Amino acid sequence: MRTGALRWALLGIALALSLMHASGLVPLRFVEQLDFAIDDARLRATLPGRKDARIVIVDIDDASLARIGRWPWPRERIAALAEALFERQRAALVGFDLVFSEPEAGGAGDAALARALAGRPAVLGYFLTDSAGAPRSGVLPAPVLDAPLPGAPAWRGWAASIAPLAAAAPAAGFFNALPDADGVLRSLPLLATVDGAARESLALAMLRVHAGRPAVRALPGAIELQQHGARLRIPLDARGAVRVPYRGAGGARGGSFDYVAAADVLEGALADGALAGKLVLVGSSAPGVFDLRSTPVAAVYPGVEVHASLLSGLLDGRGPVAPDWSRGYAVAQLLAVTALLALLLPRLRPARAAAATVALAVALVLLDQWLYRVHGLALPLAAALLLTTLVYAGITGWGVVVEGARRRGLAKLFGTYVPPELVAQMARDPQRYGMQAENRELTILFCDMRNFTRISEALPPEELRALINRFFSAMTQEIRAHRGTLDKYIGDAIMAFWGAPVADADHALHAVQAAQAMLARMDGLNRALRERGLPEIGLGIGINTGLVCVGDMGSDIRRSYTVMGDAVNLASRIEALTRVYGVDILLGQGTREAIGQRLPLVEVDRVRVKGKQQAVTLFTPPLQAHAAQARFADEVRLWSLALAHHRAQHAQQALDSLAALRDGFGDSALSGLYAQLGERIRRWAEHPEPPDWDGTRTFDSK
Repeated sequence: MRTGALRWALLGIALALSLMHASGLVPLRFVEQLDFAIDDARLRATLPGRKDARIVIVDIDDASLARIGRWPWPRERIAALAEALFERQRAALVGFDLVFSEPEAGGAGDAALARALAGRPAVLGYFLTDSAGAPRSGVLPAPVLDAPLPGAPAWRGWAASIAPLAAAAPAAGFFNALPDADGVLRSLPLLATVDGAARESLALAMLRVHAGRPAVRALPGAIELQQHGARLRIPLDARGAVRVPYRGAGGARGGSFDYVAAADVLEGALADGALAGKLVLVGSSAPGVFDLRSTPVAAVYPGVEVHASLLSGLLDGRGPVAPDWSRGYAVAQLLAVTALLALLLPRLRPARAAAATVALAVALVLLDQWLYRVHGLALPLAAALLLTTLVYAGITGWGVVVEGARRRGLAKLFGTYVPPELVAQMARDPQRYGMQAENRELTILFCDMRNFTRISEALPPEELRALINRFFSAMTQEIRAHRGTLDKYIGDAIMAFWGAPVADADHALHAVQAAQAMLARMDGLNRALRERGLPEIGLGIGINTGLVCVGDMGSDIRRSYTVMGDAVNLASRIEALTRVYGVDILLGQGTREAIGQRLPLVEVDRVRVKGKQQAVTLFTPPLQAHAAQARFADEVRLWSLALAHHRAQHAQQALDSLAALRDGFGDSALSGLYAQLGERIRRWAEHPEPPDWDGTRTFDSK
């Protein structure tokens, strides 16, 4: 093919693919992911960075659950909370990011809550569902529009407040989310269609109650609130949703909103009138209540603060908008880019073509930033940037690309001849065989036997087999005793996970308890080895919690109930680091957050493992006898000081803290951890860390 014909062919192919994606005919996942990344970067670059004092979050946090009692609380306690907010605190409006869809036994608690809400500015929450059977419970609030809103999500079922509560507080809003394909929550629907009518979200309901209940009118690509001649237009995207104008990282320390512990309100620890005139949202940031979201500003973000952020933006009339004409804009942008490329590239030499391509990409980015910052428009950009880059790369680097593709194809083809060998363990329940894979948050454990090579050299094959079988049997018994699922044996290692196939709200806690029990079982095995003059067996256990794909996977010949995903890979990396830090068990940050304060944990280090850019903080659970010692708190304090000085590159102060640990706690089970940090700090004399080091240790190998 002639060079000119090839150029036009490449340009046509790239344009066709880009247009099919932009128009929604053939969405390209990687382009969508790039648009998500661009969108998130724009949002983070324009965060307000200041607190909205109008809105307060009353948080049913871990401390409140510890002081008042575990969730769910009795309705009388919720009634007492509502009464305190309205009477003692004089809140202007209270919204509940909670659902009361089932009557409480006896009805006294429901009656108390109804009395606390009656005649007061309260907005209840409810949940819409489209699951199998579309169950309907509770009483829906009146619709704000008698007809469906075009493009808005439609649901067939709901879990709304019971009749006495709905009668006492008729204002209510749904709190459903619309996470994107990557699981990140960037938008919330303002209206949803239920039973042929449009109903409002929690944030919109609170805004309307606060503003005196203005009427809602549907407009093309927007809704309008009308009252006494005043109008507020709220643009919507094609799904009837708005972008959430996040203000910061989220949580009590995020600095976006004031957080007040629910226990402080109930126990009177908060001064009377402290919330006077405030718009209050009642919700929970406790992991055990399961209202945490992944957002562009934080991987773990309280769901109640999502609604607070949207309410704040609605009050100010601000927030990025993805208009319903975004696809038309993307198509027009691609056609304009194609026209420029077709006009410029054939007439330019390679160096000038590269400069023109860069200039065009910069112009696209600047236009996008101007539209976002000045007009609040969040428009697609990735397809145009990719088209610019791909057409230039295809036209100027055809030979290199083709030859590289051929080499990669041969390497891939050769690699398929030698697939990795997997030893799979089917799920315990054979009736679950064939179940579809699903994404679920689980806890994964990798356990590796130490000193296996030395023992294998000292034992004949039959005795070695018996020892391995005894080891696997003991470890598997503890895994199953703590509600774990055995995944597979990998050489002398074990892989297991918690939370599937049977759901387990405490999967992280059970995994750590299983690991501690596995260590305890090693005493009997090692006693037998010592009697024979053989080296003892050690364990290295890595545990991580995160979102994985779990289900029945494999081929027509062999299948296995197993887990896959980034969280699994990280658990394996964490297990390998137990050797580095001289501890038997290491936990990832996700496991630490899932456990909360239910087990004593000691921070080990902050690391960046191979294959991941995000740093992970590691923890280890001390032995129960160790944590129960009277001076354990002093030991942890000294170690925390040593870590802090180490991350600040204050070598001498860190060594002083480590010396105090050595003098006062030389026989500690964590002495190996302390010693390795001292060795690392002493090596700074020859190999110092860079001045801008963030305190994270990077591991470039698996």
